[in-house]
Amino acid sequence: MAFIRKVRTKSGAIGVQVAHKSYGKVTRIHHIGSAHSDEELQVLLALARTHIQGSQIGLFDTQDLSPVLRIGLKYTASTILLSVLKDQYEKLGFTGLDDSDFMHLCIARLVEPTSKIESLRILTDLGVQGVGKNDLYRCLQRANTNQYRESLATHCFSHATMRGISLVLYDVTTLYFEVPQEDDYRKPGLSKERRLEPQIVIGLLVDQNGFPLELQSFEGNKAETKTLLPVIEQFKTKHQLADITVVADAAMLSQTNLETLIQAGYTYVVGSRLNKIPYDIVEYQKQGELQDGQTITSSTNIPGQRIIYQYRTKRADLDRRNIEKQILKAQRIVEGKAPASRAKFIQISSTKRELNHTLIQKARALAGIKGYVTNLQVPDEQAITHYHQLWHVEQSFRMSKTDLKARPIFHRKRDAIEAHLTVVFAALAVGKVIEEVTGLSLRNVIKTLRPIRNGTVVIQGKEYSADAIIPPEAIPLLEKLHSGH
Repeated sequence: MAFIRKVRTKSGAIGVQVAHKSYGKVTRIHHIGSAHSDEELQVLLALARTHIQGSQIGLFDTQDLSPVLRIGLKYTASTILLSVLKDQYEKLGFTGLDDSDFMHLCIARLVEPTSKIESLRILTDLGVQGVGKNDLYRCLQRANTNQYRESLATHCFSHATMRGISLVLYDVTTLYFEVPQEDDYRKPGLSKERRLEPQIVIGLLVDQNGFPLELQSFEGNKAETKTLLPVIEQFKTKHQLADITVVADAAMLSQTNLETLIQAGYTYVVGSRLNKIPYDIVEYQKQGELQDGQTITSSTNIPGQRIIYQYRTKRADLDRRNIEKQILKAQRIVEGKAPASRAKFIQISSTKRELNHTLIQKARALAGIKGYVTNLQVPDEQAITHYHQLWHVEQSFRMSKTDLKARPIFHRKRDAIEAHLTVVFAALAVGKVIEEVTGLSLRNVIKTLRPIRNGTVVIQGKEYSADAIIPPEAIPLLEKLHSGH
């Protein structure tokens, strides 16, 4: 017995199959095709019915069905999506690389991040013909030999300067490798993902809108604080910049970094770790309670530098909830009701465990307060606003690690890994432009445009081109991408 069944594919399409069953078990499956729209699905279902019928004469008059039964779907592709991605790639000036294989690798990663081999399937689905496995691997070699990332970074800087760069934001992340042994590049270190495997450290520099400007990789055991200055210095020298305001989180803050930034003439806004209750806050808390948004400024022993402390009610509520949870956890450990583990508010002596009430009091006093160290001569609120732009670089990291799946990396040698990161860097730039223009996430744009497909249909033995029917909801999106705003 044969019957038609529909299955969902990994790409989100609907596969139409003819399954043959014998004694309750499926013995053979014939794949008819994959549909990306309701129209394609109806055609494939008609073809499946024809396949089941074969040469058997039907019981009913088939005169009305003959036009459908003589239709064959030969080929479909998401050429509109391909055209849109090519257009955004070109607008950034990336076609100056004169490497269509690199462009295709970048586009494939935007559509469906996967291995280089699987990229061939994605490119075929987009309507790209004539690209082979060896073409892609030779492209990776060219990316390093011809320093593609340097050229891409130059084009990214040009794009960002057209809108104006008011400050640069820097942060780091880690990418781990599922390999048993480390090497000179992939080394175990402090992992953002709490992994024990060998890893590399990635430093990403973006503008105030989260648009990527520079990407560098470092050995996996490189300290975060030692990655900031090389990236900033290279960026400054390459583009011959005089004034740069650097924004980074507290993990980047070290006395050596600050001294070097000052000597090099940088202005900066960095987060401050509150290891003790600042004197100014202690004096104020003796007089009364801090108000939402209130700031207290303290000078430091470095000329021109100050620390801004800001209190936020919402942050204080969250901090207090977390403090109470940590106290409860510590109390259970002290009473022997929970297994011994790392807990913040426990002090251990040679004879017993007990709550560290001094540390608890300090944490409660600092609830809702965050510090910012800066030498930027602007109002306190503006300096704090600059720091809060750091979410843009964090968003770019999330985009590269989720939407573009920078990890996992299937390469072993450093040159291949660096080439892979160059592809991710290019894709990140194109993706950010698409999001800025459309106001939608990259995933939603791909999800909307990928099912719109052109193709070739065979009717009574003759081939015809079938243009895509653009749904109404996609028209405003395409208009924005075409106009650029």
